[in-house]
Amino acid sequence: MRSTKQLHYKLIQECKKQNTKAQLQLYNNYAQGMLSVANRYVKDIHLAEDVMQDAFIKAFKNIESYKEEVSFGAWLKRIVINQSIDELKKNKLAMISINEEVLNVVEDGNWEVDNGVTSEMVVDAIHKQKEKYRLVLSLYLMEGYDHSEISQILGITEVTSRTHLMRGKKLVKEYLKITNHAEGY
Repeated sequence: MRSTKQLHYKLIQECKKQNTKAQLQLYNNYAQGMLSVANRYVKDIHLAEDVMQDAFIKAFKNIESYKEEVSFGAWLKRIVINQSIDELKKNKLAMISINEEVLNVVEDGNWEVDNGVTSEMVVDAIHKQKEKYRLVLSLYLMEGYDHSEISQILGITEVTSRTHLMRGKKLVKEYLKITNHAEGY
């Protein structure tokens, strides 16, 4: 019996040969997870489905560039995230750089919240924020990108990324305080 890693390697090699059955199998293995990733960014399941489809097309078209430096899932996830952000930019959602109003950013490493706050509540609070804050918060906290990577993905400066993160975090904390206070925590 072959290991999952060996099967994935064989599938990817077949995809590089444009084998449609292998592409379908790889698609079936990753579609649900990638749909969730896309939906976190575009916040519309139908648009997320389109984004995911486009990302898979782009991935299969460029599969020769996959060099196994990272897992295939991580490589594909980055394509889905970039495709999601491209879609948001195309639709002209609040992706405005605020460099002019930023003079000095002090990064606050304190991410503590009240004990009654669950991770689901934090994710919900992030999703309630303006697009520019939600994207940076999601990329930083959920996807693990640093400010340099975020600046490249979103086409903003690192200072803007830090500012959006700082402001977004403040808004999330305020939202959680109001929500918890209203629920009697």
